[in-house]
Amino acid sequence: MSKSYFDETHCAIGHPKSTFMQWMLTVDHKRIGLMYAAVMFTFFFVAVATAFLMRLELFAPGGQFIDGDTFNQAFTLHGVIMIFLFIVPGVPAVLGNIVMPLMIGAKDVSFPRLNWFTFWLYILGALVALASLFTDAGFADTGWTFYAPYSLNTGTNVIFTLVAAFILGMASILTGLNFLVTIHRLRAPGMTFWKMPLFVWGIYATAWIQLLATPVVGITLILAILEKYFGIGIFDPAKGGDPVLFEHLFWIYSHPAVYLMILPAFGIMSEIIPTFSRREIFGYRSIALSSASIAGIGYLVWGHHLYTSGMADTAKVIFSFLTFFVAIPTGIKFYDWVATMYKGKIILSTPMLWALGTIITFTIGGLTGVTIAMIGVDIHLQDTYYTVAHFHYAMLGGVVFLFFAGLHYWFPLMTGKMYNEKHGKISFYLQFVGFNLLWFPMFIAGYYGMPRRYFDYLPEFQIYHQVSFVGAVVFITGLIYMFVVFFKGWRSGKPSGTNPWNATTLEWHLPSSPPPLENHSKVPYVDFEPYEYNHGQPVVKFDYETMKRID
Repeated sequence: MSKSYFDETHCAIGHPKSTFMQWMLTVDHKRIGLMYAAVMFTFFFVAVATAFLMRLELFAPGGQFIDGDTFNQAFTLHGVIMIFLFIVPGVPAVLGNIVMPLMIGAKDVSFPRLNWFTFWLYILGALVALASLFTDAGFADTGWTFYAPYSLNTGTNVIFTLVAAFILGMASILTGLNFLVTIHRLRAPGMTFWKMPLFVWGIYATAWIQLLATPVVGITLILAILEKYFGIGIFDPAKGGDPVLFEHLFWIYSHPAVYLMILPAFGIMSEIIPTFSRREIFGYRSIALSSASIAGIGYLVWGHHLYTSGMADTAKVIFSFLTFFVAIPTGIKFYDWVATMYKGKIILSTPMLWALGTIITFTIGGLTGVTIAMIGVDIHLQDTYYTVAHFHYAMLGGVVFLFFAGLHYWFPLMTGKMYNEKHGKISFYLQFVGFNLLWFPMFIAGYYGMPRRYFDYLPEFQIYHQVSFVGAVVFITGLIYMFVVFFKGWRSGKPSGTNPWNATTLEWHLPSSPPPLENHSKVPYVDFEPYEYNHGQPVVKFDYETMKRID
């Protein structure tokens, strides 16, 4: 049996004998993806702990454990970690790194050393962000959006967070560039764009957003840093600046970033649904094109975040229309996924449960997003807990749930072992029930006027916060349970074989699981449409002999 990426690696510098240094200096895309996963989920649990602290504080009106200033720093820390250190880079950096080159038949990404450098740039950004926790001024208290002029006037150490976000944005740009070149240049012979797996399409659309949208927020952060240090007056109205300009520049990036988060997650859904329905994906081209459409239209809808900031009525109507319009390609995906399941031989394994659960939670998140795209409704619900619930149903109930689905789906590929299916399902049900108990009451509280980011609240909102607290306990229990299941599967799970799910895409047809150092033993020649099934059995038509003839 060939060696896996746990046994050997290529290094960026030298040939270290130490296993630890081999991992630290590796340029193997699979090891880099695993290191991203280890670091990101460490930060993820820090953010979850911070959120639970806020839930504890909000269990009853009045001060319980922390004061208002600490509360402001806590929700900023939670938002910065979740957005910049976990959700935005998460699926591309972890599963994109590990799986995407395998899916297209490549030995690695196009620029392995750049991939290694990007990982350490991410680590640098994370360390800079957290460094302010250990300064006298404390962590930023502005929220993850850093709105001016407050971010320019606060006495907390917001400059660290702005610099960190800039560094993390640079890492995101370089990752997108690397993935774009890899997909264009390193696809296996015979794999045209219309034969690429849909997860690769999701990564491809995401990479364009990373490359084109992220520089906008980079420029915005530089301007904020310059104003903070030199008092230039770009965003501060007291100096002739315009704070609404900051909001425009920030959301010109940050709303495409929402699709940057969700598009690769949709790609995971498009892999899981046909595999566990034992059917060819319905509407392959429409799903692929809808990813590109969402990426394109996503650049044009940022203005719906600014309805209450001061905007011409005509502009509001245009942004409202475009926000409704971007729901069309998203709806196409959901229609095609449901049509794929129709009359399929559905197997309710743990990855499929996560996918089905996400269809429910993300649909709620999407439909509530459509309601606040309406100008009048948004003015009533702006900056309330309704917006908080919508955002978490879309991001946690969409992106993170599908991230978990992908981890369960590709766990056998990454480790060569199987987790316990029964316990995997239990962890799903705990998280699904806990998630809805946690966030759904916030729709009601927000509708009745509970403002977000408030340290205290009126007594009539207490019941909603208490139900949410119970949901948080159930959800976190399921979360811990899931990682225990993963750990036990990795340490003592049964061997998975190379294709335990009977999937059709290229990454499941490797010499061994986990994959060897350079993936496929020889470059495959691809001569099949993806996701073909014949009476519930996978149809895979690729071979190595054709390559010999080509050579």
